[in-house]
Amino acid sequence: MNRVVQYYESFDEWGRLDREPIEFLINWHFIQEHLPKQGLILDNGAGPGKYAMKLAQAGYNVTLTDITAKLVEAAKEKAKELGLEDRFEGFHTANAVALSELKDNSFDASLMLGPLYHLQEEEDRIRAVKELYRVTKPGGMVFVAFMSRVRHLMTSLTTPQHWRPNDTADNIAHFMKTGRFDHQDERRFTGAYYFQIEDIQPLMEVNGFETVKLIGSSNIASLLQPDQWSYWRSRGEDEFAKIVELLKQTAENPYVLGISPHLLYIGRKQG
Repeated sequence: MNRVVQYYESFDEWGRLDREPIEFLINWHFIQEHLPKQGLILDNGAGPGKYAMKLAQAGYNVTLTDITAKLVEAAKEKAKELGLEDRFEGFHTANAVALSELKDNSFDASLMLGPLYHLQEEEDRIRAVKELYRVTKPGGMVFVAFMSRVRHLMTSLTTPQHWRPNDTADNIAHFMKTGRFDHQDERRFTGAYYFQIEDIQPLMEVNGFETVKLIGSSNIASLLQPDQWSYWRSRGEDEFAKIVELLKQTAENPYVLGISPHLLYIGRKQG
């Protein structure tokens, strides 16, 4: 995990969500739709806490965890800056596979919007899902992010030199078989795991969750180029808002899940 931590220590994750706003807008739309009206929410693998701050601003009490200590400290500072300290029950540097500081059945809902991107071993992925189950209250909602393997195939084919070693046919074939990606270049997104779409629901359901829906966080929006975004923004706020609404509707279309770089699983803890 050291290389993953090193990557996030130098990467601007808060800025990424600002630069790719559709992912955040769509995720937040569906999260809001399925959250309880009040309660204690876990943001597990929160990074610098963009979703956690939004939850706090919406009136929820929040506990934040991340494996990168630097990002946990950044989240603390952001909460102070926004005057939200009283909304946070705790900030923890913790690995999603072992949330030992958190008690059983503690959270009315739980987010895990990042850890499964980097757990390359199946055993660790299962442990993380089981930990999420353990700390969430029975009947509590969970929101879990995944990355699409077929979308990374598209990305590798279209910009191969940007995603080395996926710049050869044999390496791409190996990636499609394993889902594992280790960037050849330093300071790049690495130590990653990409899911086959059909494997997501079984992973969650066999570990105690009832599936509510699976959505494409950025779906077809991820295919638009900057000049195309500029066109829609140039047509005014009302027109752009209509485009965002169309993308929210498209997010639930199962036939476009594979082209979305990020996916959001929404489920309910059984038992």
